[in-house]
Order: sequence, then structure tokens, then C-alpha cells
Amino acid sequence: MENVIRILLIEDEDAHAELIQRAFEDRDQVQIHRVKSLLEAWAYLANTEPNLIIADWRLPDGESMELLPDQYNPLATPVILMTSYGNEEIAVEALKSGALDYVVKSPESMLDMPHLAERAIEQWQARAERARMQKALLESEAQFRLLAENASDMISRHGTDGSFLYVSPACEVILGYRPDELIGKTALELVHPDDQSMVLRIIHEIPPEPRVHTVSYRMRHKNGNYVWLETSARAVMDKATGDVIEVQTASRDITERKYVEKALQNAHNNLQEAYERTIEGWVRALDLRDRETEGHTQRVTELTLKVAQTLGFSEEQLVQLRRGALLHDMGKMAIPDEILQKPGPLNESEWREMRRHPIYAYEMLSPISYLQGALEIPFCHHERWDGSGYPRGLKEESIPLAARLFAIVDVWDALRSDRPYRKCMPREEVISYIRDNAGKLFDPQLVQVFLSVIESQLVSSS
Repeated sequence: MENVIRILLIEDEDAHAELIQRAFEDRDQVQIHRVKSLLEAWAYLANTEPNLIIADWRLPDGESMELLPDQYNPLATPVILMTSYGNEEIAVEALKSGALDYVVKSPESMLDMPHLAERAIEQWQARAERARMQKALLESEAQFRLLAENASDMISRHGTDGSFLYVSPACEVILGYRPDELIGKTALELVHPDDQSMVLRIIHEIPPEPRVHTVSYRMRHKNGNYVWLETSARAVMDKATGDVIEVQTASRDITERKYVEKALQNAHNNLQEAYERTIEGWVRALDLRDRETEGHTQRVTELTLKVAQTLGFSEEQLVQLRRGALLHDMGKMAIPDEILQKPGPLNESEWREMRRHPIYAYEMLSPISYLQGALEIPFCHHERWDGSGYPRGLKEESIPLAARLFAIVDVWDALRSDRPYRKCMPREEVISYIRDNAGKLFDPQLVQVFLSVIESQLVSSS
């Protein structure tokens, strides 16, 4: 039967036992087993664990004080002691020894035994819960210390002011301090001045458990040098108020990793620099070969980037756009000198060869992986909005955005520059030409953006 309360009654006097048993008659869930001596009680307890023991203090074969739980077994069965005469000294001793109640026998007290039993069981359950919680806490703390004191990471607990409440022995390896040298110190005292505001901001923003916040920062070693730490922190909350009562952290030394990351970044930057210098070298080589357009590449690149920034291009897109603009005429390296440097107009076959320079650019540059994102301008900047361009006759938005933008800038600079066979066109005439060809040769929306940038340049220079 579930929820049955088993009571062991140890009483050698029949009248007293009968009175107590009668008091429990209306309690359906209570089962009382009566014995008359300690010997019988021990025999019963060997096979059954009651919820409560009600025992006469003096029994024919001894005192029932023997049944009380000792300090090593606080969760033993709770006991109510009874005696036929009041003795304050015995009562105090009984309660100190673990009895939950001490009752002087009387008809009233014995008839009230159900209430006394109920109260005793409730008290025992509260005591048992406290004992279980304390045991769990001790086990948890023992496990925490076992892990913390054998971990290579520095485990620490901090008050809300950042002071060290506990720090594991690993702190001596990581920071050079013994644990007792850090207890009471504020962690922020050791944080690099440049990192303090960031660490403070994160401390104030640490989310409630169980979320963990991870941050990297520099902390001063005992020898005066700074080491890089990666710290994972979580707040411990007061369940009643929701306030942060402490912060628990695990920190590891990532100084070597930071040095490696910096070395890799430097290597990457050096490689990027080498890429850019290589591209600029190619452009200079083309300028030396085709002096007619010297300076054109740098001008169109600068203006293309300015318009692209107005359009909201990302940093990565701007990098690829710059490379594509610099390399827009790279395919002319494959054009024979007699065509590229011919002083007079080109015939039809020569124009056919000249119009192949975007294809040559694609063939030259596409095998180079870091230029994959920069191919749109060299390959497509001679395509036209109405489909009349080359090499593929692309139309409208099938032409890549970067190429549509560059096409406007390229024509602008060509018409605004002196050439051996003509002088540059006046500014207003070039603006009219580009505006008139919006929707024909050029993307009409990009024309508006481009002309607004040109207008703003004029205003800022006046």
C-alpha cells in the first residue's frame, strides 16, 4: 500500500499500548506494530524500516535511548520517547541525543499521539532534507576541489566586486602567484590597462546561469610580464532574489596561441601586400607599353572606389573592385605592338583582335585563385546596357554590377583625358554624353549615382 506510515510502538504496559493504538484507529494509512522489549524491537528493525518509533524510555531489558540516531547516522528512524514521570535532565539528554520529542505519559498525551507523530515525522523530513542537501553540497564541493586542484586551467570564484574568493593551484603555473597571494585581491588589478574597460563591461553584462561568457584579455604575471588569458565566466544567482552573488571562471593561458595568430596575421598581411605590389607591377608594365593611357588606370580605380563606397560596397567587395579596376586592361598585354601602338585608326581585323583583350584578361587571370573575385571588370567592362558591347554581348543586369559601374567611369576618364589624336572633351559635354547614353550604353540608375558623385567632387573642390 502506498503512502502507508509504519510506526513501531515499544511499550511493555498493555493499558498504555492499547490507549495509543486506539488514538490511531481513525488513521487508515497508519500501521502500528507493537513490541514489549528492546530485544523484540531489534528483531523487528532487522527486517523492517518504520517511519517512526514511539518507545517507552524504560523497558524490561534496557533503555530505549539505544534506539536514538547517533552523529554518524542522522537519517536513522525518528524516535519519540515516553516516560511515566517527568525528568527535565532526561528530557534534555534525550533531545540532545536525537529524539524528536519527549512525552510524559498521561491519558491526554497518549490520545494526542497522532498529532505528536505527525509533527515528529515532519520535523524528521525537514532534518533529512537538510542532511541530504548538506551531503550533496559537501560532495559537490569535494568534486569541485578535486577537479579544480588537478586542472591545468585556473579555476576561480569571485565576489561581485571581482575579488578572488577561491583560486585553484594552477594560478601558480599561469600567473606565478600562489593561491593565498590572490585571495582577497581584485582580479581587475592584474588586468592590462587597455583591457580593463572591456573586462568591466563584460562583467556587468554576464548573463544569468547557465549561459557562459568567454573573453580574451591580458593579465599581469608575478614577474611583471603580461600573459594572454581566455576566460569563461558564468554568474551564480541568488534563487530567491535573482541577484548575482558570485562569478565563477575558468581561465587558460593562450599566450602562445596569440603569438601564433599574430605571426599568421603578419604572414597573411605580407602575402596580401605582395599580391597588391604584384598587381601594381603589372599595371606599371602595361603603362610602359601603352604610354597613351598612362595614369588612366590609377584615376579610374580611385573614382570607381569612391562611387562604390557611395553604393555601400563592403570592405571585401572594395578590395576585389580595386584589383579588378587596376587590372581592367590587363588583356592588352596579349595584343601585338603593331595593333596596340598603331598611330592611326585600326582596320576591321585589327579591331576584332583588340576586342579580344577582355577574353585574354580572363584567360590570364582566372587561374590565379586570389583574383577570382576581381575578374568581373577585366572580363565585362566593355559590355553595354543595350547588349551592343563585347566580348559576349551581355545585356542590362546580366552584366555584373562592378563592370556596369566601371564602364561609366572608364568612359568618363577616357573622354576627359588628352590623347595624341584628340584633346579632352569639356566637363559638361562629357556629362551630357553619359546622361544621353543612360539606358543605352550605361545602367541608368548607376549613371545618376555616378553624376551625383562627380557633382559633389566639383562642389568640394570649389
